[in-house]
Amino acid sequence: MSRQPAVTNYRKRRARRMAIGAAVVIAVAGMNGPALWRFGAEKYHEYEINQPEYKADKGHWSFLDVPSEYRVNGVHAAVLHTGKVLIIAGSGNNQKNFDAKKFETVLWDPKTEDFKHIPTPKDLFCSGHTQLPDGKLLVAGGTKRYEKLKGDVTKAGGLMIVHNEDPDEPKTLPAGTKFTSKKSGKTFVSMDSLLVEKAKKVFDPKTGKVVRTESGRGRVYVEAEKAGKKFETGAQENFRVQGLTGADARNVYGMAQKLALDKKDFQGIKDTYEFDPVAEKYIPVDPMNEARWYPTLATLEDGKVLAVSGLNDIGELVPGKNEIFDPATKKWEYAKKLRKFPTYPALFLMDNGKLFFTGSNSGYGLADEGREPGIWDVETDTFQKVPGMSDPDQLETSASVMLPPAQDQRFMVIGGGGIGESEDSSEKSRLIDLKEAKPRFKDGATLEKGTRYPSASLLPDDTVLVTGGSEDYRGRGGTNILQARTYDPSSGTYKRVADPNVGRNYHSGSVLLPDGRVMIFGSDSLFGDKANTKPGVFEQRIEIYKPPYLFADSRPEVTGGPKKIARGGTGTFEVTSDKPLKTAKLMRPSAVTHVTDVDQRTIALKTTRTEGGIEVTVPKNRALVPAGWYMLFVTDDRGTPSEAVWVEVP
Repeated sequence: MSRQPAVTNYRKRRARRMAIGAAVVIAVAGMNGPALWRFGAEKYHEYEINQPEYKADKGHWSFLDVPSEYRVNGVHAAVLHTGKVLIIAGSGNNQKNFDAKKFETVLWDPKTEDFKHIPTPKDLFCSGHTQLPDGKLLVAGGTKRYEKLKGDVTKAGGLMIVHNEDPDEPKTLPAGTKFTSKKSGKTFVSMDSLLVEKAKKVFDPKTGKVVRTESGRGRVYVEAEKAGKKFETGAQENFRVQGLTGADARNVYGMAQKLALDKKDFQGIKDTYEFDPVAEKYIPVDPMNEARWYPTLATLEDGKVLAVSGLNDIGELVPGKNEIFDPATKKWEYAKKLRKFPTYPALFLMDNGKLFFTGSNSGYGLADEGREPGIWDVETDTFQKVPGMSDPDQLETSASVMLPPAQDQRFMVIGGGGIGESEDSSEKSRLIDLKEAKPRFKDGATLEKGTRYPSASLLPDDTVLVTGGSEDYRGRGGTNILQARTYDPSSGTYKRVADPNVGRNYHSGSVLLPDGRVMIFGSDSLFGDKANTKPGVFEQRIEIYKPPYLFADSRPEVTGGPKKIARGGTGTFEVTSDKPLKTAKLMRPSAVTHVTDVDQRTIALKTTRTEGGIEVTVPKNRALVPAGWYMLFVTDDRGTPSEAVWVEVP
């Protein structure tokens, strides 16, 4: 009997909704016009999605009100331990911005709705990033030069290898150095300064005498002094360096393969910064040894960071020269072994300290090299391939997540497409359990359509929000997918939820906010219409998704408690809740770009009820719980989460 008023009210609302729907249908039918029918349907849809029952079942999307001066081409986003969100555009895939050195970063505070411009020192467009143990965000790499398609290249160019046969001192060549072919007389100009190491003396181990010298080498990108096809070179030519005299003119020279008018790929930079969430500024640190554009930064068990892949300073895929950043010394050192991956590989830290490559990536690289999923031991450089991946040739632009809780070591690879500008896309969700004796991918629930660029965010109720994407390369042919789903790892099923308002494809991503909402940003369609006749425009609108749990009648409230908990340690928090408490978890904040987010993970905590609250215990495993700041969520027995409180695990 106590539920009767609620049932009566529900029936009244349902009857009113049906009456309004019927009135719309009758009115539109009387108008007898397809356009008016659509108008009526849209009005009814708008009414329906704003009903409390609908929101409580499927959630709700809304636009973030971003003042015009803060609208940027967001390509990267990270949630900081201050609760604010860093949105990095750099030049934002805009050549004019790049030429004007207009590099942008915006900081947004979800609590106050305030925005702030952050001075951006270099073009961090297509950089890599990860959360550091002290709460700073490491940002490395970016753009040195935009690509030029074959028809847009006016000056022949390419790689010049510079030799130095002087064993006594290195040579420095400034940007603008001219190299003239000894064969054809054609002159090329260097785009950057270059340090060429001195020649190495090779000694006879028995006599101790020098038996030969090996020239020091450096490389630099060069362009022809004059435009036109006639200034291309042959297969290989030797070059003298203008401006050198005496012995230097003999010892220093260039060699290059064909310098042509071929397409020139993007080129990367070595620059590395820590973004300080408290000072709210970029702080330069030691640059990488290799320039990288489209790299992945993966956290290791000891808190150091591994930089993998990317295009280098001459636009070539970094040939397996991975390197490690030490947050204590702020220095980079090469990893002991070489391993080659395509760009933006999805590499997740496993609970045994190894890295799992899911196969997801975002593009550049050979079709038959470094793309197979597997478990990588960085120390020994051993790589155990894992079988069973369906649509293995369609992993580019797929999304990967470590399913909650992280203790289970289960992963899901969602959608993806063929290499490059392929029309192929996959609707598959592939699952793997790395705790099995012989791990093997298996197909899980499918999406309705083949989906490239899906965004996937872990939610505090232990589901995964999967939204956006397109059926074709960069939404070509108007193929953006205006659908969203939540995936439940416990049942292995998808549930369709409210549809987003904006299509999202290339250069898009999503992040979980501390209040339980999800922010989705970006999208860089190749064309702006289905006929592929109008150029696309970068999507600057940001949407916020409120999951169904935010429409519950109440949610737990967490207060007090320690700001820092050691691994294996406990912390007690005050919790106010109308419902019984069920779980507590640590969620590592996101750092996402190109739908690649290897930072996010959910760690289940052991809980003990206390008078007025809850005691949580953090697992001891450092590889399971990397050092850093986490969002602590508490959920009730309906799965409704609290707002997060920030906890540091040192």
